[in-house]
Amino acid sequence: MIRVLQGLVLVCILMVPVLIILFLRNFGENNYEIPVLYENGVEDPFGDCNDINTGQHYIPDFTFINQDSVPIGRADMKGKVTIVDFFFTSCPSICPVMSLEMERVQDAFRNEETVQLYSISIDPAYDTPARLSEYAHLHKANPDKWHFLNGPKDEVYQLARCGFILPTIDGKGVPDDFIHSDKLALIDGEGRIRGYYSGTNREDVDLLILETKILLHGKD
Repeated sequence: MIRVLQGLVLVCILMVPVLIILFLRNFGENNYEIPVLYENGVEDPFGDCNDINTGQHYIPDFTFINQDSVPIGRADMKGKVTIVDFFFTSCPSICPVMSLEMERVQDAFRNEETVQLYSISIDPAYDTPARLSEYAHLHKANPDKWHFLNGPKDEVYQLARCGFILPTIDGKGVPDDFIHSDKLALIDGEGRIRGYYSGTNREDVDLLILETKILLHGKD
């Protein structure tokens, strides 16, 4: 009986390298692909967007002011992975949760220079650079990585709806009346949208972090 058990143990030991080789052969290559969205353009049923076409959709040009009054925009996204959300500092509902999740994203890529975050205010009259600076400090934002942006209201709403393809409605200064998406948008170095993730769902943000890493270190 002892010899039989010893024989089985020996067989198991000898099988380990074989199993490892089989695993690496079948699963060793990373075939996980991040989709490219809007390859055939985007729909514009209400005719709100002037630059919509039928080809690959790219984030259009824009330049806003960040929390340190530094111009930041589309040109600064070139060659970097950018995670973008639309928010406002007086938001009474989803924004605080979204900003906490953006903190997690920042922490995950704190030492990765090619990843940055844009939080774009949809209430720019209230969210001055000074107020955005206070909010950025509250969320421990690295000013070189996480930019809180203020821009002309019409341009911000046009960018949200037609650039990032996210629904956004002006609340006319009443916090409860603003409507915006809870999505975090993943944008690659070419300005293409690669995914949307709920900024109020921890598991969705975990997926964003994973797919950002794949976008950085894998194949597009």
